[in-house]
Amino acid sequence: MNKFTWAVVGIVVVLVLYSWSLYNGLVKANENITGQWAQVETQYQRRFDLIPNLVNSVKGIMAQEQKVFGDLAEARTRYAGAMNTDDKVKAVNDVESSLGRLLVVMENYPQLRSSETVLTLMAQLEGTENRISVERSRFNDTVRSYNTKVKRFPANVFAGFYGFDEKSYFEPQPGSEKAPDVKF
Repeated sequence: MNKFTWAVVGIVVVLVLYSWSLYNGLVKANENITGQWAQVETQYQRRFDLIPNLVNSVKGIMAQEQKVFGDLAEARTRYAGAMNTDDKVKAVNDVESSLGRLLVVMENYPQLRSSETVLTLMAQLEGTENRISVERSRFNDTVRSYNTKVKRFPANVFAGFYGFDEKSYFEPQPGSEKAPDVKF
């Protein structure tokens, strides 16, 4: 074999090794996104497990705010039946909106806050909300890292060839920055 043949073989070997390494890196980054979303869902499940206990405790003290409880239960049910991430995000946003209304209700009824059960459940729910926020942030960080890999040259050429597309970030529902208005 002459030098030219060895050079071509060397370039092909380098390209194959680079492609192999890149593919494995993209698979790992994609799996990191899946794993991080599972962490977000774990915290959502914790929230959904706490909600019925909180709702039942509040119902025992205050019976007049049935709509908030119904909305929470309905959103929780929609989340359980959601088939994709977009439907789950919409259901979670509905839960958050209802929780905001519930918090306003609790502020308007001091006897609710005095219940030890409600206080304990609210503290757990608050902790869960903080965990959800952290996990969402980690999810978005993981998506950003993956998207950066997929968009960089020359990886973007290989990523497109292997079918690795850009992923969506978790984004809040428009208007969620505004406090909910609760009317009786």
